[in-house]
Amino acid sequence: MKKILIIQSAFIGDVVLATGIAETLHRQYPDAQIDFLLRKGNEGLLKNHPFLQNVWVWDKKKNKQLNLLRLVATVRRQRYDAVINAHRFASSGLITYFSGAAFKAGFDKNPFSFCYQNKVPHILSVPYEKAPLHETDRNHALIAPLTSLKKCLPRLYPSHDDQEQVALYQSQPYVCIAPSSVWWTKQFPAEKWASLINDIPSAYTVYLLGAPGDDVLASRIIQMVQHPKVVSLCGKLNFLASAALMKGAAMNYANDSAPLHFATAVQAPMTAVFCSTVPAFGFTPLSQQGKVVEVAERLNCRPCGLHGRKACPEGHFKCAQEITNKQLLWWISKQI
Repeated sequence: MKKILIIQSAFIGDVVLATGIAETLHRQYPDAQIDFLLRKGNEGLLKNHPFLQNVWVWDKKKNKQLNLLRLVATVRRQRYDAVINAHRFASSGLITYFSGAAFKAGFDKNPFSFCYQNKVPHILSVPYEKAPLHETDRNHALIAPLTSLKKCLPRLYPSHDDQEQVALYQSQPYVCIAPSSVWWTKQFPAEKWASLINDIPSAYTVYLLGAPGDDVLASRIIQMVQHPKVVSLCGKLNFLASAALMKGAAMNYANDSAPLHFATAVQAPMTAVFCSTVPAFGFTPLSQQGKVVEVAERLNCRPCGLHGRKACPEGHFKCAQEITNKQLLWWISKQI
């Protein structure tokens, strides 16, 4: 196996989780060229990656179809031995189909799955299942015919510059919170984040992380808190610098969203707050000091969907409102 392409053109967290495949394949085939294809905007996750050689970028926002066809041609010219498609939709299936690779793998939900030599069912475990499949397990099933090695965890590689950028914020103990989510019912409410921050000991600085557009939410949270040291870094750090900052935190908090996977990828402590979605879907933190916090009561309305909703269908949002600060501050006694 000399040339391998991994495709994951979905969202930030999906790309992070797919890096576990790259880790395992690199161990199995240390001399192989491993490339990665992703959507424009996510390429910063793989900047200066030590063993990914080419990162192909698909711009979906401008000339989407034309750019897709160009990528199809680019991939075909590379003459890959294997294409591993961790994306479940038709666009990536088209790239895989025309790649010319002798070995193609992907999930059965992809419309082009008929061309795969290894077609894997994408199974979501039922809520409250005791041993659910993690997304990294599903991803590694794609490469099962190529390697018998134990699966590797996802990994990101912050550079020296990334680490230097965040060193300024690391002189005192700190906690990081990534308060935002694309989906409203995945997002712990602002007033609940503010309540948590007020109960975090004043010895810790609290950094709020996110994209530039998340600064509005961060400002709203800051206006509600009495904690003396809360700083918004939304829009000020790139992906890898954010991961580097999270690695040194006493604790990190995130919704069921991409930042919790950053923690896995740098083995940072993480408390993941699951509101409308459930851990059984397979997107929980895998870092050694990782914990899921969710409402204690088994609500009949939860989960209300795979990705979350724009509003609580029941109108009460108990899956978030009934999570307590005591649950969230489980780690404090171990630190002080």
